[in-house]
Amino acid sequence: MVGQMCWLSKLGKDGEKILHLKAQPNEPWLPYTAYPQFAAPDYKIPGGSKGWATYQKLMKAGWTLIPSSQARELVALFRH
Repeated sequence: MVGQMCWLSKLGKDGEKILHLKAQPNEPWLPYTAYPQFAAPDYKIPGGSKGWATYQKLMKAGWTLIPSSQARELVALFRH
């Protein structure tokens, strides 16, 4: 399986969204920085999206983008 990506807030629902990854289906969503083997250096653009360069790299490699709402639902399921 190629991994999955989504944009989730660092600090709950209203925080700044950063790219999160799941390399395997049974793993939790983790910030892209937790996967140095997949991460690309962020662009040096003030206010730029954290993980955008990694997103572009992984999209080209066939990773799947999951809607944030769907990823949040899965996180809630695993917390119960």
